[in-house]
Amino acid sequence: FAFVMLLLTIGAIAQSAPRPAKDEAELTKLLNEFLAGASRNDAVVHDRFWADDVIYTGSAGKRRGKADIMHDVRSAPAPKQGDPTTVFTAEDIRIQQYGNAAIVAFRLVGTTVKDGKTEVANYLNSGTFVKRKGKWQVVNWQSTKMATS
Repeated sequence: FAFVMLLLTIGAIAQSAPRPAKDEAELTKLLNEFLAGASRNDAVVHDRFWADDVIYTGSAGKRRGKADIMHDVRSAPAPKQGDPTTVFTAEDIRIQQYGNAAIVAFRLVGTTVKDGKTEVANYLNSGTFVKRKGKWQVVNWQSTKMATS
């Protein structure tokens, strides 16, 4: 009886513990490469990351598609000497994979240097990635600015 109870307990624990996503390393690498590219407004990186059918809901409550995103990236003026610079990084990355779909949730940290001062903004972001023809791309994105305390 004790042995059977032990097996049932171990089985219950094993079922409740989240399993790592099969493609976690690949998705994390893709996210970090994207954020590095977004930090320098790299159109090639944006084009690779966003699926043609993406629905992006920004923290300001505006919904956009890939054409809107790419237009903004390509029409942004080139940075000039002394312009503020922002570097984007991801913290607390959580990935749940469901076959050829995955949810990637993380805290986006935007660190801006402006006039010698550093400002940090935090957002809770989540994206739905779909793997098509062997390539992960984002089909849905949500960004929520975190309140400053």
